[in-house]
Amino acid sequence: MVSQWSYIKPLCIKVWICLLSCAVLRTHSIPNNEVNLLDSRSVTGDLGWIAYPKNGWEEIGEVDENYTPIHTYQVCKVMEHNQNNWLQTNWILNEGALRVFVELQFTLRDCNSLPGGLGTCKETFNMYYYESNDEEGRNVRESQYTKVDTIAADESFTELDLGDRVMKLNTEVRDLGPLTRKGFYLAFQDLGACIALVSVRVFYKKCPVLLQNLALFPDTITGSDSSQLLEVSGACVNNSVADDPPRMHCSAEGEWLVPIGRCVCQAGFEEVNGTCQVCKPGFYRSAPQTQSCSKCPPHSSTRAEASTACQCDAGYYRRDSDPTNMACTKPPSAPRNAISNVNETSVFLEWAAPEEAGGRKDLSYSLLCRKVSSVEPPGRQYEPCGSHVRYLPQRTGLRNNSVMVADLLAHTNYTFEVEAVNGVSELLAPLRHFVSLNVTTNQAAPSPISVVKKGQTGKNSIALSWQEPDRPNGIILEYEIKYFEKDQETSYTIIKSKETAIVADGLKPSSAYIFQIRARTSAGYGGFSRRFEFETSPYLAASSEQGQVPIIAVAVTVGIILLALVTGFLLSGRRCGYSKAKQDPEEEKMHFHNGHIKFPGVRTYIDPHTYEDPNQAVHEFAKEIEVSCITIERVIGAGEFGEVCCGPLRLPGKREFPVAIKTLKAGYTEKQRRDFLGEASIMGQFDHPNIIHLEGVVTKSKPVMIITEYMENGSLDAFLRKNDGQFTVIQLVGMLRGIASGMRYLSDMGYVHRDLAARNILVNSNLVCKVSDFGLSRVLEDDPEAAYTTRGGKIPIRWTAPEAIAYRKFTSASDAWSYGIVMWEVMSYGERPYWEMSNQDVIKAVEENYRLPAPMDCPTALYHLMMDCWQKERNSRPKFEEIVSILDKLIRNPSSLKTLANCSNRVSNLLVEQESGECALYRSVSEWLEAIKMGRYAELFMESGYTSMEVVAQMTLDDVRRVGVNLAGHQKKILNSIQEMRVQMIHVAVPI
Repeated sequence: MVSQWSYIKPLCIKVWICLLSCAVLRTHSIPNNEVNLLDSRSVTGDLGWIAYPKNGWEEIGEVDENYTPIHTYQVCKVMEHNQNNWLQTNWILNEGALRVFVELQFTLRDCNSLPGGLGTCKETFNMYYYESNDEEGRNVRESQYTKVDTIAADESFTELDLGDRVMKLNTEVRDLGPLTRKGFYLAFQDLGACIALVSVRVFYKKCPVLLQNLALFPDTITGSDSSQLLEVSGACVNNSVADDPPRMHCSAEGEWLVPIGRCVCQAGFEEVNGTCQVCKPGFYRSAPQTQSCSKCPPHSSTRAEASTACQCDAGYYRRDSDPTNMACTKPPSAPRNAISNVNETSVFLEWAAPEEAGGRKDLSYSLLCRKVSSVEPPGRQYEPCGSHVRYLPQRTGLRNNSVMVADLLAHTNYTFEVEAVNGVSELLAPLRHFVSLNVTTNQAAPSPISVVKKGQTGKNSIALSWQEPDRPNGIILEYEIKYFEKDQETSYTIIKSKETAIVADGLKPSSAYIFQIRARTSAGYGGFSRRFEFETSPYLAASSEQGQVPIIAVAVTVGIILLALVTGFLLSGRRCGYSKAKQDPEEEKMHFHNGHIKFPGVRTYIDPHTYEDPNQAVHEFAKEIEVSCITIERVIGAGEFGEVCCGPLRLPGKREFPVAIKTLKAGYTEKQRRDFLGEASIMGQFDHPNIIHLEGVVTKSKPVMIITEYMENGSLDAFLRKNDGQFTVIQLVGMLRGIASGMRYLSDMGYVHRDLAARNILVNSNLVCKVSDFGLSRVLEDDPEAAYTTRGGKIPIRWTAPEAIAYRKFTSASDAWSYGIVMWEVMSYGERPYWEMSNQDVIKAVEENYRLPAPMDCPTALYHLMMDCWQKERNSRPKFEEIVSILDKLIRNPSSLKTLANCSNRVSNLLVEQESGECALYRSVSEWLEAIKMGRYAELFMESGYTSMEVVAQMTLDDVRRVGVNLAGHQKKILNSIQEMRVQMIHVAVPI
């Protein structure tokens, strides 16, 4: 035993000598993202580590070739049983790190190389640690340590290696954490190995200080988790400010990742080569959002550095609302060559633009009207014209070079001042630039009388009184009173009076009369007043018995007439849009209304085509609006019969509000006029928040107009294309719910739309969708199975149900099919159904049970509803009542919209076949192109090198264009199919 140890002891010394040489070779620089807490190689004095037992680990001190001390601990008690040798470091402060690393450099003797094949020899040792808040916890028990790992050597040495001195150090790194106290001890346990511990380095990682995008990110210690990213906020430096708060993420490896936001140079500075440089005199930068310093605009300058704006030169000005890059401007000069044209009490003023507009485009004109005062001395004192004067189009803010001033006084001198103003004129008030005209009005008839009051009323007479006109324009010579029995306008009576009161007699008892009054001066009659309606007192009989006779006679007569009318209408049957099918006793309580039988409490649509006179239908369902209440401001589109415009509608007693105005183009035929107003007759019968509201019609003047509510966002398809991807799924479902609610209302009224499409849905500013365009609509009869059969005419193939295309049969079920297409349009943000396929191809594909695929990111629940709407058997399609209920449930439970339609119900030819749920994978490029009806491009794909599906699956839009596919619809179809293939590759896990 002694002889063997005497052989091994010198061997350990040889190991130490070899380690010195190796340690010198292993010195290296520390990466800038690592911070050392302990490095045994850098300690010049005694390490102070404790070995237990004392004859276990042995410290050997030496110097290297540069005379730098080297501390090495070794143990080699391989001849003794039950070894448990511990080596404990000093207390190591972790400096706030939650996760630290320990790098060990050591050599280990191969047990097989020892003499006698020692059975107790080990080739591993253990590393432990113990956390404490101070050095007082050094004396700890073995059981209190936490084991880090068992350390083994990648390479062990033999005696032959010692002789050749070619040994390599083993380097192992282990991490500790998460740490919860201020510091810790390391301990190394030997259980019978021959080890030399050359160096121990303890360090933690950090993301080093970084300057990026003008933001400084400080040294940041990594997190406790190996996969943790710490978000760190940066501080803007060098005269910069945060555009979007700068942030980066510190990884567990001490690397900066995922930059977000940035700093930009503040106003007055610009970024040059990563730093903010000051704007030189003569240049400015008004805001951090602008690119760089700009030269001062015309008529402005700056002499200071870091300027954020340039000062206007003398005589030039800038409004607070003007952009800083706009040239300084000045007020305009006065208008030129003003002329006037007097027509009784109206004056038309016209002028030429000023010579100098001031360099601005917001030139406008204002008018000041004054009249010569009656106060002495005459001709020298002026007073305002008063509120009764009207200015057409307005008094201030005039853009045109003319204005009409109406309702002036006759034989009166006026002065008009026309002032030119622009955006900076108010900065120079009271300095004004105007041209003046003196005008004298002519003789004129009096204005209309505005107030007429009823006095004492008898059974044959009515007493009236009125006020003098607001503008008599001279001495009133007499008044003319015109009156007639209501609804008997062709027979009227005229009375003349010099007083402002009369008694009209010879009238009928209990009758309504219409009165109009006008005044006359030497200039002639003024206009009649508006119509005033008054009623005479009822006729009083001598006794109640005498009065009963005419009452009974009238009742009998009315009863006979009603019975005759009922009999006539019952015999006429369906000619008046009424069906006798499925009547019950309650329906006999009917009344007549313009030739149509209607039932109390039941709202039923009446087809305007059943009217012998279509004009009667228009006046029955649509309100006539005076054309003077409407102002057309601009054209917003074109319809089948003429232009579509918008402008304000001013109804008496109501606030002005915007409306849409459909006009009938000039040169129309009587049939075109009937068809045009037919839509108003239909629309006027509906009252629902999701149906476009009819305000009224203009039929008594040209052009003929239909006035509806104004929908700010226009048609749904164009609105969705303009805002592609901007709405949440819940918002889109809300739009669909509104459309379905409107269609439920129409269906309940017994009404088929026939042209339901996104282009015929209008959207207001609150994203409320309303059904419009009733040009193709028709009525349903009472039998729920009945269908209106058309006779020719155009059908929107892509939106129309198969039975409606084949047999021209339209029902609410065919509207449900169209609603499914509208759902697809909404979820695809206005994409054209069936893309560039011809109508014949669409008809054939639908007949072969192919259906549109789910749009990208479409919830499965919505796509299932679409497929239900596209059932071939129309009775299997959901009613609109059911559709509204389904959508309400989805809105109340948003989580049901998270599951998206995937490969399991889609195929790569962009159409879905209901009888097949498998995803197709193609064997060749030609087969794939034929499947998606793009076979014409097969040769181009081959010539461009796309000969396998693996290559095709990687194609982008630019690749498709380079192949020679120039049509946008074909490009989109091919790219969608490629995307489908990629999805299949993921789900099926089979290479194409």
